[in-house]
Amino acid sequence: MSSTTVILSKSKNSRSLTGATTNLEEVKINDQLHRELWTSWASLLRSYAAAHGLNSRHHAVVEVGVDEITLRVANRWLRFTHDLIEDSEGNRSTFSLHEDGTVKLKEHTQEMDLAAEQLAREMMHSE
Repeated sequence: MSSTTVILSKSKNSRSLTGATTNLEEVKINDQLHRELWTSWASLLRSYAAAHGLNSRHHAVVEVGVDEITLRVANRWLRFTHDLIEDSEGNRSTFSLHEDGTVKLKEHTQEMDLAAEQLAREMMHSE
């Protein structure tokens, strides 16, 4: 097979194309990373809720959507959006997933797995 090579002048065309490609690639990587973090957060909530459910009379249901994750236990629930956490009692606070694998809940930042375990434990064992 023959291949075709296109050479752009080394003036401003190559720089602007390179910069545009880099920015598009960064956006694509950031979007992919955020989707993976979102999926991982849902998975961590599901896993820790199941583990804590072994010693509870309740079981948990985790509903996952593109823009919302809901953890339900009995008549209580926690709802996560990309920037907010809300509970069934009407409490709301900030929420965000970070590229380094941490999560910010209210004003506290901690590892995603530790935060998910704590929230699942509180939901499964609170009456």
